[in-house]
Amino acid sequence: MCAMKRLGICLLNISEGRNAQVVEAVATAAVSTAREVPASDADLGLHCKSTVLNIFSDYDYNRSVLTIAAPLHHLSDSVYNACREAYGRIDLGDQHGVHPRLGAVDLLPIYPLSEDVSVGECGVIAKGIASNLARDIPGTSFFLFGSSDVPKNIDLVARRKQVGWFLGKHQMDYGSLQHDLGSSPSPRYGLTGAGGSLYVTNYNVSIATGDVSIGHEIAGRIRSTTPGGLPGVRVMAFAHEGTVEIACNVENVPMENAKDAAHSEQAESTISTGTRPHDSGVCPQQDTYHSVRYTTPSKIEARVKELASAHGVGLVGTSIIGFTPQEAQELAVHALQTGQVDFWRTRVPGAMM
Repeated sequence: MCAMKRLGICLLNISEGRNAQVVEAVATAAVSTAREVPASDADLGLHCKSTVLNIFSDYDYNRSVLTIAAPLHHLSDSVYNACREAYGRIDLGDQHGVHPRLGAVDLLPIYPLSEDVSVGECGVIAKGIASNLARDIPGTSFFLFGSSDVPKNIDLVARRKQVGWFLGKHQMDYGSLQHDLGSSPSPRYGLTGAGGSLYVTNYNVSIATGDVSIGHEIAGRIRSTTPGGLPGVRVMAFAHEGTVEIACNVENVPMENAKDAAHSEQAESTISTGTRPHDSGVCPQQDTYHSVRYTTPSKIEARVKELASAHGVGLVGTSIIGFTPQEAQELAVHALQTGQVDFWRTRVPGAMM
């Protein structure tokens, strides 16, 4: 099957993981017009305009992630339609779960999926979707991160700290939250993060203890900002179904040269877009191509196992939320060229970050 150009992907995070009908309605909305392929797309080999590759939902977290992939010129409509459905069905004021969140649609990230798409383009698309939603759904509100946050380009973790995301929604004065687009945040819709960055893999490791302090200690040791931590790993620890879950966002990290890839014991290399980051907390810019690396799930699992064993604790299980970068690209091409708009129905449900 031939390669496909100009692909983007969104890992849409919504604050609903207990009502499967609501989650599936959001997924269905994302591909509601996907079978209407214009003649101008014929040379791309498209048999659908977009696809939902995967849905991961978690009951305790009351949160779902929908993996939406499409050629860049179709991605905006698909993500917009999914968000519109989610805002119509999810009232954040009625939502309860142990995972931090500030929005009914909590996160709207756009990533490059093929090497001919830049992080800058993804930022423009994410900001455009947010602007259209703010215009069409009164009461919705957005903060921008990464390449949507021009000219500062502050990354997601830093922006989440600024808006109080890690505090969760409990006892929250929504009207006091900083926002960049839309109305003043409200308890009904909350505050949604929208932005562009390099691809992020979500990977979780559960350890056999109810002691969250052990999870926090392990998270601190593997975090990328800690000396000896794992490249690109942003991590939190949560009590989850009687265990503790080490929940990792694994970012693609741009490399300076091929030597970095050859000597990295903790990462695999792939190709994406974006330039070298400037400072901690600042996202890659746009329009140039670089090799990137990401820490593999096997490396994370091995490191967590080593640290947990020092506390006499074993592993319970692991889960990848969606796909590695290569898997996402390969499956997106397959689904788009075979017309599988609901590719997620072929996937086995699992726990999520």
